[in-house]
Amino acid sequence: MGKEKMEAGDLLLGEENGFDVGAKDRRRSSPPPPSTSSSSSLVFLGTGCSSAVPNAMCLIQPSDPVNPCRVCTQSLSVPPQHNPNYRCNTSLLIDYCGSDGEHSYILIDVGKTFREQVLRWFTHHKIPRVDSIILTHEHADAVLGLDDIRAIQPFSPTNDIDPTSIYLAQFAMDSIAIKFPYLVQKKLKEGQEVRRVAQLDWKIIESSCEKPFTASGLQFVPLPVNFSNSIPPYHVMHGEDYISLGFLFGEKSRVAYISDVSRFPEKTEYVISKTGAGQLDLLILDTLYKESSHNTHFCLPQTLEAVKRICPKQALLIGMTHEFDHHKDNKLLAEWSKREGIPVQLAHDGLRVIIEL
Repeated sequence: MGKEKMEAGDLLLGEENGFDVGAKDRRRSSPPPPSTSSSSSLVFLGTGCSSAVPNAMCLIQPSDPVNPCRVCTQSLSVPPQHNPNYRCNTSLLIDYCGSDGEHSYILIDVGKTFREQVLRWFTHHKIPRVDSIILTHEHADAVLGLDDIRAIQPFSPTNDIDPTSIYLAQFAMDSIAIKFPYLVQKKLKEGQEVRRVAQLDWKIIESSCEKPFTASGLQFVPLPVNFSNSIPPYHVMHGEDYISLGFLFGEKSRVAYISDVSRFPEKTEYVISKTGAGQLDLLILDTLYKESSHNTHFCLPQTLEAVKRICPKQALLIGMTHEFDHHKDNKLLAEWSKREGIPVQLAHDGLRVIIEL
């Protein structure tokens, strides 16, 4: 897609296109026309932490009523679609344009704010459906929107529709079967009434990470992988007692999406590093707080250190709390980017990145 066809607020990703990391947000209030582009794109449905932003306590019990939290109080006067500090749970939609020119829509995570994200950003970006779903892990901020998948599926009171494929690890499947038994149940028990629920085709990513699979025309290959034309899920630590999945995808552009991480195993970092398996075109990486550290997430100091080690061509940060002020902190990141030579900025809900996959 050429720049003349881009919507205000879109980013164009390419070898010669660095992010305008200091620019103010320029999103339109009116929706763009339906996509007829031969390009793929990434739509950031959510860029916030598990509790989302604004933080409810900042609004109902401000710690300083005289000088309340600017980021959270902004939500009372600025509509979410115009407010880059309004952040839903992390979620990414891949609008993948195949070699035949047909678009497929792959969703990574469906958290607690999924319905809100659909109403706001599916309509704005003219996303007509979801063809497949991938889950990074089974925590609430990644899966509690699964029940709402039925709202974007064709209506059938008897559930007589094609199910949506959903890819996840076995440990996530085991947990979801307890949380959502009615979504996993294959047959009704004797005497059980038919109720309309999301129809999902559960597909397990093998823990050996050796069996390739394809979702909606886009090839996924678990580690160990051939990186030239695949999307391998790989392990990242989400606390020392927990494994979360990240994803590397793209043939023309290599993109890594890592929403929940506290430490990279050495093998994983090698796969996505410039000094390892090859430089990423775009790194999308977790950053929870501006300072200090956290036991289950990267915070900004650890995130920026990881960006320097991995050395992608560009990076976008997600998973932020209300400590981050989008415009103010992107100015600081612009200065860091100039010093280090790696364009980095905070992503925002509704951001669309034009990219060749």
